[in-house]
Amino acid sequence: MEHPLTSIRVIDSHTEGEPTRVVLDGFPDLGGGTVAQQLRVLREHHDQYRSAVVNEPRGSDYLVGALICPPSDPRATCGVIFFNNVGYLNACGHGTIGLAATLAHLGRIGPGSHVVETPVGLVTIHLAANGAVSIENVPSYRFAAQVPIRFDWRGRLTTVRGDIAWGGNWFYLVSEHGQTLATDNIESLTEFAWAIRQALERAGTRGDKSVAHGLIDHVELFGPPTRPDADSRNFVLCPGKAYDRSPCGTGTSAKMACLFADGKLAPGQPWRQESIIGSRFVGSIRLDGNALVPTLSGNAHITAEAVLRLDDRDPFRYGIRT
Repeated sequence: MEHPLTSIRVIDSHTEGEPTRVVLDGFPDLGGGTVAQQLRVLREHHDQYRSAVVNEPRGSDYLVGALICPPSDPRATCGVIFFNNVGYLNACGHGTIGLAATLAHLGRIGPGSHVVETPVGLVTIHLAANGAVSIENVPSYRFAAQVPIRFDWRGRLTTVRGDIAWGGNWFYLVSEHGQTLATDNIESLTEFAWAIRQALERAGTRGDKSVAHGLIDHVELFGPPTRPDADSRNFVLCPGKAYDRSPCGTGTSAKMACLFADGKLAPGQPWRQESIIGSRFVGSIRLDGNALVPTLSGNAHITAEAVLRLDDRDPFRYGIRT
């Protein structure tokens, strides 16, 4: 007796340590329209496919998925929908760099500039002849400065102050936190950042509600770098409670927007952001009228090509949802 199988073709990569799984085919038809409209269809009608790709037993909490889909903008090479273990991302810097490496690996793009349509706007990939990738992100800005948040930290009422900024996702960015940014302290950093995230939700603190509902779903902590070619080190907690292994592209964009607002970063001046594992993005900003446009560069490497199988007999074919 034959049992129906669904096949989903993927290519895995990592960008400065953070994995991306690009979905080439095997998802249901999302009906066309803008990428934002296709995302809505995926979320409301086919969310089990997201879970199947990124959740256990095929995925993990820190894996980011990227579905290639048709763009609505004629300037775009393709559209992309990013997702993780708990839902969907508005944009993803490391994932866009991973997407660029994947498209180049497939021969779909060559050296030059290529536009990608995301749910929150157009992002431009710049692919060098040697395979190096930089991306121009969506315009970024600081929404509010030094917003206080109070929360219980291991039995003590604690207050931190952070900037709220948009870099393609909403971030709460904290420099004065008293934590040690080191790999042997990741469990404590996760607990601390998660406590901040929960406090933000309890307080109803949001960014601009007209932009992705203003939901602050990333918390970013900063400290001094450990490598001489970096300006700062960060720890970024993502929506699914996993930390970003890369320096976080949308988070670095948000950070540069805050630095610019404080007069600490000039257009064209490089900002070298180190991740919690020691990898690095190099960023800069430019002004397009009143809009601040971040550029990020980093390295991505292909790690696997695979066909995922969803067997109707498998009770966990759509992933283990927690």
